[in-house]
Amino acid sequence: MKILQQEIKSQKMAIVIWSLSIGLLIAVCVLMYPEMKAEMTDVNEIFASMGSFSSAFGMDQLNFGTLIGFYAVEGGNMLGIGGAFFAAIVGITSLMKEEKDRTAEFLFTHPMTRGRVLLEKVCSIYIILLIMNLIVYVVSVVSILIIGEKIDWTVLSLIHLAYFLMQCEIAMICFGISAFLRKGGIGFGIGVAAGLYFLNIVANISQDAKALKYITPFAYTEGYELINNKKIPMEYLISGMVLMLAGIIVASVYYRKKDIFS
Repeated sequence: MKILQQEIKSQKMAIVIWSLSIGLLIAVCVLMYPEMKAEMTDVNEIFASMGSFSSAFGMDQLNFGTLIGFYAVEGGNMLGIGGAFFAAIVGITSLMKEEKDRTAEFLFTHPMTRGRVLLEKVCSIYIILLIMNLIVYVVSVVSILIIGEKIDWTVLSLIHLAYFLMQCEIAMICFGISAFLRKGGIGFGIGVAAGLYFLNIVANISQDAKALKYITPFAYTEGYELINNKKIPMEYLISGMVLMLAGIIVASVYYRKKDIFS
């Protein structure tokens, strides 16, 4: 488990920075809610009349007059975009950095197979994302307790679970790509995350593009779906888990036979 421990240790500052950045931004939004609550009726009417723009972000189907509706949009955007970028960076650098930092020679002189290396790196990615999401969840809960608003804790937890799964999917897609890279992958990983985000916007705007929801992991993080149905849309989640598994398989197959430059 040495690789797993080293991976988590090497990311500890990144975990703290990203967790607190996302968590505190969400907390600020939550703490602002009591001041904005009285104006939320007008906000609902405004978003309902904005057509494609509000549809793109699912804001036309949420009630901003409730904390959970407000949280799903404001907190969801912070956790969705920030979490997706962090997941992409962790995933895309996982295998690539061994060649970029020239540590591969040291790593593979130890008595361990490439399969073992891949397994521990995959596990470390999941653990890193789990730690980040737990910190954000705790910060969010504390901020809600501070303002004293009632909330559906089941839906809150479901929102955070959906975003955690979304981040895992993006991380593993980028992990698969990482096996083919030797350097310069961070920008590529962020581009993948941003591209998947915009695919969901396109799918929300156009009925003809609904099939894109089977590609983008943001499809199963839609706040209105989670709040109204109290469950993650399984058709999109299943396709997402297939893509997640595909990323791991691609990385495993290619990395086992790849010529490693040290």
